Amino acid sequence: MNDENWKTEFKLWKRNLKPLQLKLLEEGAQTQNQAFILNDMWCEWKEIAVKKKISQIVQSVLPIEDPWIDNNSKTTKPYD
Repeated sequence: MNDENWKTEFKLWKRNLKPLQLKLLEEGAQTQNQAFILNDMWCEWKEIAVKKKISQIVQSVLPIEDPWIDNNSKTTKPYD
């Protein structure tokens, strides 16, 4: 998650961008209204980036084992 290349990542993650959005990402904002649109895209990128980071963290964590299952002991019948 790097703020420096957010525009490139956003274009890769969002395939259905409008021509105006692509132009803003490539050339930058010229008016305050365009700056608001660009800021909105940055906020959307940040939300996607955080979700991807959380997903990576969850996948890398070892699975939690159920404490009630004792895998080390042999199961025996109570009246053997």
